[in-house]
This record gives sequence, structure tokens and C-alpha cells, in this order.
Amino acid sequence: MSMSPEQPTQDHQKHKTSIWDQMPPRFAFVFGFVIAIALSSMVGLGFVLTVLLKSPSANAAIVAQNYPTPSANQPQVPSQAPQPEQAGPVKAVDPKVDHIRGDKNAKVFVIEYSDFECPFCIRHHPTMQKLVDEYKGKVAWVYRHFPLSFHQNAQKEAEASECANELGGNDAFWKFADKIFERTKGNGTGFALDQLAPLAKEIGLDEGKFKTCLDSGKYAQKVQDDMAAGSTAGVNGTPGNIVWTKDGKSQLVSGAVPLEALKAVIDPLLK
Repeated sequence: MSMSPEQPTQDHQKHKTSIWDQMPPRFAFVFGFVIAIALSSMVGLGFVLTVLLKSPSANAAIVAQNYPTPSANQPQVPSQAPQPEQAGPVKAVDPKVDHIRGDKNAKVFVIEYSDFECPFCIRHHPTMQKLVDEYKGKVAWVYRHFPLSFHQNAQKEAEASECANELGGNDAFWKFADKIFERTKGNGTGFALDQLAPLAKEIGLDEGKFKTCLDSGKYAQKVQDDMAAGSTAGVNGTPGNIVWTKDGKSQLVSGAVPLEALKAVIDPLLK
């Protein structure tokens, strides 16, 4: 005899029976309670993930709180200043050739080999200004060029400072150098080359003559000669500071060190 669809067999009816119907009541209650907690946790986790994925600002805040990053505009310096070391053969300071800030007859000179686009040199420039001011004629600052090859504008900016010196003397050189260090953002192209001539005009120089000087490239070799002399003395990066006396004493202090680190080298030489 055939069966109608509305009358399933007993085996078929058992197959459709819920698993809960086959469990003891107490076990079913506990098992259901555990599953409810698990589902609740998953829903909560899903909500948190959804909020983070849809809210970049919230996500960024969490990352920033746990993984702070240093500012790109603040060069990182070692926690301890590099120890001074004996410099190699040092080209003697010559007031007729060198750019000197301070008394040309000072007992101690700090020769800085520098790069106009070096972030550490930007940081170091005010330190050197304070150094000259504090020693009141006993210590003078000598600026020499050391443009690094990966700083695209540094070589031409160094040549430009020499053109400023040609047209306006030592004072014009320092005014020009100070302005570049005040305005450049560093890292190679921080000061646009097309602004060098207007800067020369700003400090009172003839813009046309300055541009002619700069375009000629007449000081390119002088800049490279400075760099070669620095390398001979042991400089391999910027700023490279050589504390030097006329009687031949010299110590190399590498990097944008604190003022106190330079004083520690200078003070024994003044006694």
C-alpha cells in the first residue's frame, strides 16, 4: 500500500527529531548556556572589529598610543655624545680665506665641516652661535663646506655662499648662511635653488652679479677642496667639528653634539 506524503514513516520521524529532544534536560540546559555565552562573545568581537575597520581615526589612535613614532622633522640624535678623537692632518685656519665668526685672534677655533641641507647641521647651527657668544672672543667658529652627494642642492648652495662672500665679504657670507639654515627644510632640496638669487638681494647684494657668479660655477672647486681637506682630517659626515689651536692641537667631535660636549673639549685648551 502506498503512503501519502503527509504520513512519514517512524524512522523518518526520528531523523527529524531535534538533538535537544534527545538530550537529558539538565545537560541540554548547560550546553545551551555555554553556546549562548560563546555567541555573545563573538557578536561583541565582531562589533569591535567593525568599529575599528569603519573608523580609521579610532584605529590610528590606538596605534599611536601603543606605537608612538618620532617626528620626521626632528632628527634623532644619540643619547650619548660621540667621544672626541684625534683628528688627522688639519688645514690651518687662514683669516684671509676662511669664513670666521668671532675673534680672528681667538685661542681656540672650532672648524665645522657642514652641509646646508643636512638636518643635523640645521640643528647644530644655533649651538655654534651660542658657543661663540658665550666664550666672548676666546673661541671662534670657522665654517667649511662638506656637501653630501645625496643632498641634491647642497653643492650649489655652498657655491652660492661663496658668491655672497665675494660680493659682500665675511659678514655677507654669515648672513647668507644664517638665512639658509633658518629657512631650509633640509634633506637635499629644502631650499629651492631659484630662491638663492632673491635671498642675495634680500641681504643687500647685487642680484644680477650674484646670479652671474653662481651660474659661472667658479667656486665649485673651492667647495670640493674644503671637502677633501675635511676628509683628510677624518670627517666622514656632517656636521664634523674639529677643535683646533694654532699650536697644532686638534680633536674631532662628530655630529650635532650638545653645547656642553664641545665645552668639555674646549675648556682644557683655554687653561
